[in-house]
Amino acid sequence: MKRLLGVALGVLTAIGGFLDIGDLVTNAVVGSRFGLNLAWVVVVGVIGICLFAQMSGRVAAVSERATFEIIRERLGPRTAGANLVASFLINLLTLTAEVGGIALALQLASSVEPRLWIPVAALAVWLVIWRTKFSVLENVTGLLGLTLVVFAVALFLLGPDWSELADQALSPTVPGDEGPALYWYYAIALFGAAMTPYEVFFFSSGAREERWTVKDVAQSRVNVFVGFPFGGVLSIAIAACAAVVFLPRSVEVSSLSQIVLPVALAGGKLALAVVLVGIVAATFGAALETGLSSGYTLAQFFGWSWGKYRRPSHAARFHLTMIIALLVAVLVLMTSVDPIRVTEFSVVFSAVALPLTYLPILLVANDPEYMGKHVNGRATNALALVYLVIILVASLAAIPLLIATGGGS
Repeated sequence: MKRLLGVALGVLTAIGGFLDIGDLVTNAVVGSRFGLNLAWVVVVGVIGICLFAQMSGRVAAVSERATFEIIRERLGPRTAGANLVASFLINLLTLTAEVGGIALALQLASSVEPRLWIPVAALAVWLVIWRTKFSVLENVTGLLGLTLVVFAVALFLLGPDWSELADQALSPTVPGDEGPALYWYYAIALFGAAMTPYEVFFFSSGAREERWTVKDVAQSRVNVFVGFPFGGVLSIAIAACAAVVFLPRSVEVSSLSQIVLPVALAGGKLALAVVLVGIVAATFGAALETGLSSGYTLAQFFGWSWGKYRRPSHAARFHLTMIIALLVAVLVLMTSVDPIRVTEFSVVFSAVALPLTYLPILLVANDPEYMGKHVNGRATNALALVYLVIILVASLAAIPLLIATGGGS
């Protein structure tokens, strides 16, 4: 049982990383506009985040240090400081979207104005971070998030043309009514969503929360190779549901209520209730990840005491950072900004900032002074260099495509 629960860290990171509010909508939007013609991007993203997180988890377990401590040491204060600013702002954007996503999900369940739910959602996130043990936080949220498997069940119940879906996924093309710029914009958005830096901050910091050592490297691999592919499968299932229901009718998904419609059509009220639980759990889990990551990044960079294994009074600045981040998120959301749009932009900017996080981890994973015999092997390095090129290309193309497509509109 202990070994099984140990996988929950990877599952929680996968649910929060792949299936936060923006990713739920983005996958549905992509499915409604492109079918499964961009499913290959999810596969590329899953392999990439598995590689990235596996290196990060191994570095944390062997060196017994978290990601941002190493980034500061390897890049120096100036470069690492620029990375800190970019990572923190992107993390804050994502936290804002997740709190808004919780409010939107609760609106679907209660028909109550989402702005009334926003302060309630932020307070709930803060209370869980403040009072709940890390093991309880990851296990409960991760297990509840598993209910999103209902999207895969709904896909089978909808009775799609499997050969058509397979043809879209295996022989991808740009649909005639969508231009190449839009196609590649959404490709980078999906890739950025899969490779979001905060996932790795949370994963490596969670490894330190659970006091991983060299003996836990194998456990780290299990977390990575179970959790992240699970999130990827559910991402494709969401896109496929949208492709089956909306693509033939030329209806573009633009709201959370449309995402759950295929599930409701396939399974009725019971399936709808299950998917709402899953969405609340996924967005809440992502809010916990991003909330904690805001504290992790600053505390690790400045050398503050941090971690949920410490009493709040012994890590006051770590907890104060998270409180301030949540307050900022609430203030932004109360201006009626669309949390879905916020996250869609945040995943694109995540692709821009990704090289600054990926490169130092790759360097440390090859440094025998840190890693000893646990340095990257030849096969891992070959794949890592391929992904370094992909990440650099995505980083350079993200902003021009954002401008050229008007944010995918």
